[in-house]
Amino acid sequence: MMIESIRLHQFRNYTDVKAKFPKAIVLLYGKNGQGKTNILEALYMGAVGKSYRGVADTDLIRWDCSEGSVILNFLRNGVNQQIKIILSKMAKKELWINETKVTQRELVGTLNEVLFSPEDLQLIKGSPSLRRRFMDMEISQVNQVYYKQLIQYNRAVSQRNLLLKKMKYDGMQSVEEWDRQIAVFAASIVKKRTEALHKISFLSGVIHRRLTGGKEKMTMSYVQSYFDSAKDKAEDIEDPAWYYKKLQENLQGDIYRMSTSVGPHRDDLNFFVDKADLKKYGSQGQQRTAVLSLKLSELEYIKSETGEYPVLLLDDVMSELDQSRRQAILDFVRNRIQTFITTTEPMIFEPMIGCRHICIEKGRIISDGGTAS
Repeated sequence: MMIESIRLHQFRNYTDVKAKFPKAIVLLYGKNGQGKTNILEALYMGAVGKSYRGVADTDLIRWDCSEGSVILNFLRNGVNQQIKIILSKMAKKELWINETKVTQRELVGTLNEVLFSPEDLQLIKGSPSLRRRFMDMEISQVNQVYYKQLIQYNRAVSQRNLLLKKMKYDGMQSVEEWDRQIAVFAASIVKKRTEALHKISFLSGVIHRRLTGGKEKMTMSYVQSYFDSAKDKAEDIEDPAWYYKKLQENLQGDIYRMSTSVGPHRDDLNFFVDKADLKKYGSQGQQRTAVLSLKLSELEYIKSETGEYPVLLLDDVMSELDQSRRQAILDFVRNRIQTFITTTEPMIFEPMIGCRHICIEKGRIISDGGTAS
């Protein structure tokens, strides 16, 4: 997988800019607020059709314009392809693959990318939603059925929650239809998550042992707060009937809280190093090594499912890591994974071989250092 070029038109602080990229480590450097992350944001949009910074599509358009666009040309399995995203303040966003208009659901999986940002460093000790997002984004890129089911599941949960709110104030209503839908989707989603987790746990464990010189062993487990080990069996978590029963058992509590307490939207991951809970007992260094192992395993997982490495996007994360962890990333990706790095400290990359330096200033590419040899 390789992004060959990008064109930004009235996107963020870019008026109209084009750039070509080699299959190498591409360093986007400059002072804060110049537009480095905006390029990374546009690259990421090619994978999922929306910003990773949680902003509305209309906010991506240059402030004094009504429309904007992102065009990406890339290679997948040696075949040239194009993704075009047209943004408008007056109409709905349009997504195109090779001149064919598609939905966001159809776009996901066309261009595989892995994003590593400072927020990801909170993956171990942060909220469960970060860990669920990690799993969902990873699986969705290689399994469109999973992505579709996830969307349908989230809609069903939202509808059930609306009914729960009405029930709290207006009396009982039937949630039967939503419970049955949620149960079917939940069983399928959790099955795919646990299958993926088995691979990811193995891959991240191998990488983690390499990063720690064989001194530590990292493992992962899937957690469901509503699973009762005294009466529930391991195979239950893939059975729709089990989820339906749990939803019924927890209905009164759900009405009181006006939210659904059972299902994969409540699940979590636990991480252990030598059987010690990493979130509770791990040092900051151990937690960051675990996160790095997870992000690198994400690259290997996608390759194992698609046959190609995804593109790696590093959003100002290198300055958050120490020299040994920075070097671990560079050694892993060099000569095999196209990588984009944003930084305000280009000097820390001066010794790097095979890197193309691109200086960004006020929404312009003002210098192109070529590819070092």
